[in-house]
Amino acid sequence: MTPFARPVGPRSLAARAAAHREGAEVLRRVFAEDGNRLTLLVPDPHARFAAVELAAPFAAEVVDTGYGMCSYVFAWTPERAPLPEDGPVSRYLDGFGDLRVRPDAATAFPLDERTWAVVGDAEFGSGEPAGLAPRTVLRKQLAVLEERGLVPSAGLEHEVVFRDAEGVPLTSHGVDYAVGGTERLAPMLAELRSATAGLGVESARAECHPGQYEVVLRHRDALAACDDALLLQLLTRRVAAGHGASADYLAAPESGQGNSCHVHLSLSTSDTAVLGAFLAGVLRDARSLTAVWAPTWNSYVRLRTGPFSPRVLRWGRDDRTCAIRWCGTETAPRLEFRFAGADAQPHLVVAALLAAGTAGIADELAPPPAGTRVGELAASPWESLALLEQGRFAELLGDDVAAQQAALLREELEAALQTVTDLQRRRGILRA
Repeated sequence: MTPFARPVGPRSLAARAAAHREGAEVLRRVFAEDGNRLTLLVPDPHARFAAVELAAPFAAEVVDTGYGMCSYVFAWTPERAPLPEDGPVSRYLDGFGDLRVRPDAATAFPLDERTWAVVGDAEFGSGEPAGLAPRTVLRKQLAVLEERGLVPSAGLEHEVVFRDAEGVPLTSHGVDYAVGGTERLAPMLAELRSATAGLGVESARAECHPGQYEVVLRHRDALAACDDALLLQLLTRRVAAGHGASADYLAAPESGQGNSCHVHLSLSTSDTAVLGAFLAGVLRDARSLTAVWAPTWNSYVRLRTGPFSPRVLRWGRDDRTCAIRWCGTETAPRLEFRFAGADAQPHLVVAALLAAGTAGIADELAPPPAGTRVGELAASPWESLALLEQGRFAELLGDDVAAQQAALLREELEAALQTVTDLQRRRGILRA
């Protein structure tokens, strides 16, 4: 197994660090050769990468020393404007200085014959981790869980809608599990299979809405699961663009439709009582954490109208109508969390699940009977914002992350309230 392999199942932070050290040795040799390039990636709060490209042989030095990236990447809007905020967010905007991004060599993936993508961790000049970086947030929760002797593994599945240059879905109707009806997708999907061959794709299939497709990554350690989910989206968009198409990860492509980010999660124990306590913890705090599952205005269209986007908080055994689905086998159970839309930041989604689940284990919670309704996710961004400011979110993920998410959601609301939409135009005409 190479240091860049994505081993199936749980992997501790110490084991990941060992893979990084082994991978760094390989990357130094790769980037010592002229013509090779390093694309250094950092996950931002909007479920995408910020990136800088570095050429050999300088890239070989960067493997050890890291490289600078403007700190505002963790405090910017989707349009890359700085957030209009004070408080913890302002630290990332004051002077627009550099953070140092240190490559995690265990993440290396070949983008093409001469370019390697490597995901990095951001830190201040003092060496302090950048606390608003999604990878830092997830690392912190993994460390807390490991203190209890537990290591998670996660499998993420994302749905996407493929559209032509005019924005029309590449299938005219839902093609759930279909073979026929997907002919327009076939050339693009063949190239996508080749481009993602090293990512450990478990399955792929046509989905239930026009132009919709789903790709599932195999279970792996939580950092790798989230990094690779964003790599998959990056490659999907690149391949689609090469075919004159676009890849739409909106949570609600249309009213009544949903693109989801379902998280399958298991723990390094077969003790179902522990997994039950984890489940109970997530049920208890899922509402308070709605802003993570639903970070955009569009997210709430999915939660309110998507038939398989359950806002009601209940769990069931192999029941896809529930917010949490208990599945797997008796000896290898897992939980599927169905809250998040495809627009959610995966590192933050998994970090929030771990924080809530670990709290449930610490409090020795027991889940309610299957099918029992215990509450609902927030129904609007205003409800989510109020929950962010009530304290439970900060208790789970920290004051700084709570402030960052509140700033992002306030900006989302401001942008939406300053925009004229097709709905407003249509209703204006009806009043004529």
